[in-house]
Amino acid sequence: MAPQPPQPPQPPQVRKNMLKFLRSFLGISRILQIVVGAGLWVTIAANKYEGSIHFVLFVAVLFWLLTLGLFFITLLDKQDLVPLLGGERWLCTNLAHDVAAAALYLPAIGVMIYKTERTSYCNMDLYKHFCLYKVYLTASVFACLCCVSYLLSLVYGARRRCSGEQTVI
Repeated sequence: MAPQPPQPPQPPQVRKNMLKFLRSFLGISRILQIVVGAGLWVTIAANKYEGSIHFVLFVAVLFWLLTLGLFFITLLDKQDLVPLLGGERWLCTNLAHDVAAAALYLPAIGVMIYKTERTSYCNMDLYKHFCLYKVYLTASVFACLCCVSYLLSLVYGARRRCSGEQTVI
């Protein structure tokens, strides 16, 4: 019996699950939510803010952290270890997260648009004083992108849930 040539090493199952998740729609949308959410809260936190902007910062940081947690738990395929929310309830947990995020990002968008409109007077070339118009405009765009990305993953998860699927990926 002739010796068989060595087989190329197969990636472990964990690596296959990670790659599968990272290439899935939910994995891509979670990465987008993390990146755009970080852009939102860094834009706000790096500048002077007051009043209702605190709510926008709260929403941005809260859902950035929650999304980061969901992303890594799903990436590492450890959703079965999460008490009460994991296992076969993981898809519903993701749906509830996306609903809450979209619902709270909508008033955050309203706050950012309101603040942007209130400072639009300083958008003129001859205006020489410090103005947060461009910061508020950038934050408004980031907030809209965050909301859209959460709505897209909500629709995707709801479609999967309605078709009877139990897994997130």
